[in-house]
Amino acid sequence: MMMTRPRDIVLVVDDRAETLALLTDAIEAAGLTVLVAAAGSRALDLMERVTPDIVLMDAVMPGMDGFETCRRLKARPHVAHVPVIFMTGLAETEDVVRGFAAGGVDYVAKPIVPDELIARIRTHLANARLAQSARAALDATGRHLLAVDGNARLLWSTPQAEARLAAAFPACAGNAAPGQGPAAGLAAGFRLGPEAATWLAVPGAAEAAPLTLAVEAGGAVQLTLIGRLGPDEILLRLTEGRLVRDEDLLREAFGLTARESEVLLWVANGKPNRVIAEILELGARTVDKHVERIFAKLGVENRTAAAAQALKVLGGR
Repeated sequence: MMMTRPRDIVLVVDDRAETLALLTDAIEAAGLTVLVAAAGSRALDLMERVTPDIVLMDAVMPGMDGFETCRRLKARPHVAHVPVIFMTGLAETEDVVRGFAAGGVDYVAKPIVPDELIARIRTHLANARLAQSARAALDATGRHLLAVDGNARLLWSTPQAEARLAAAFPACAGNAAPGQGPAAGLAAGFRLGPEAATWLAVPGAAEAAPLTLAVEAGGAVQLTLIGRLGPDEILLRLTEGRLVRDEDLLREAFGLTARESEVLLWVANGKPNRVIAEILELGARTVDKHVERIFAKLGVENRTAAAAQALKVLGGR
């Protein structure tokens, strides 16, 4: 017996009954399931019970407008991944910019052309499924991965990362409802804090070294940059951190001086001597001498071996 995939759910948010009727007919004729909400607040309430696959959002509505509704939707981790297409008669550039700034993925001008709208819906549904499949693959690997925006606000996480974050920041843990997304156990709008935001914002800082954060529950967690997935989506790995500095661990393990431990840390991060000299504001020959002494103390003959020993002490991070 052939199994059929459940129909995609489209949530239409508009205060005009005639628009809701028009869109409902067109969307259902395209083989999709339609939910409707006549106000932004009703849409948000509905999404506490049902997660749609895509949202069509009227930008101009009485009370809470579509822009604010979208912002609040995107602040809720379990529905933040749902694409939002704005529908409006507003044509000014600043209004279009407001829609994208609020978290929308597309902008459709009224009066709506049903065939064009359905084509856009299908495109964004396909893109969302690809993204969701990638996240599901990450979940299946058991890795502690999460994505944040440039302000260190959580966008999504694997279940493993969510559990670790909820344990590390118990004051920010929420109550996850069955069927909610990977970050549903954390309060809406959860943020890693200003230190993490600064680490992400300073050019090259996140690429250069991981960040260790002290946490509410005691101890620390460490964030390592994996890559930048988009203009405002940053993929991180979460591991147990140490409140003691990595340089101090290397110094104690190998009997190094403070400066030698700093140099070894950058060697372990794959930086050549000339780059280490720039980072530590040392002369190139001084760094060369430090590296020679490090090799002697570690009993190794090359950078690869030195880095391997350093990473073993640091737990392979």
